[in-house]
Amino acid sequence: MSTEYTPKPDAVLVSMPRTVVPSLDDPVAQARAELKAALAAIEEKANLPKRIARATDRGIVRAREFHRSHPGAAVAVAAGAAALVGVAVWAAVRAYTSPRH
Repeated sequence: MSTEYTPKPDAVLVSMPRTVVPSLDDPVAQARAELKAALAAIEEKANLPKRIARATDRGIVRAREFHRSHPGAAVAVAAGAAALVGVAVWAAVRAYTSPRH
């Protein structure tokens, strides 16, 4: 009896991005696949909250890597950003509350 593993066809399949159109023999199936891929591409491009979430996640990962490799500089950047926000808020409140002539 052979102990070789023979994978099932489903186990060998590699998932493709939703925007890739496979080459099909049936023209109707090909048109459906192209439409499905086009709609997926439009959804991917137009889904701003999803794109913003991905960009935010990438930024967080980069910030954590920067903090691990340069902890002193990361603290300085955070302090500088906090000071900048504080000055901006102070200037806005001062401009709002200043007497108008």
